[in-house]
Amino acid sequence: METPVITWKRTLRTPSSERFLALKDGREAAAVDLHYLANGTVSGTVILLRDGDWKEEQVPRLLASLDEDFLPDVDLAHGTLTYTVVIGEVIGNFEASDKPA
Repeated sequence: METPVITWKRTLRTPSSERFLALKDGREAAAVDLHYLANGTVSGTVILLRDGDWKEEQVPRLLASLDEDFLPDVDLAHGTLTYTVVIGEVIGNFEASDKPA
């Protein structure tokens, strides 16, 4: 099975974390939150969006793509990078408001 071409878009960056969106055919297909830990390792949560039509065998290549493009100092093979992968869907964006609920 052919692995789709993924384009990464960084949407948030702090001193200890980052958020990326994976675009597949120009559509949002996954979201990744990375947390840079004090011991030099990175822990990530990957949310595969249902609309991305992911196949389980495509996941390793997706993770490797992010690793190659944005994480030169850590990798899965050396145990310095870990991911938790889930499948989900976006139900909305909720933001703080000055108005009472």
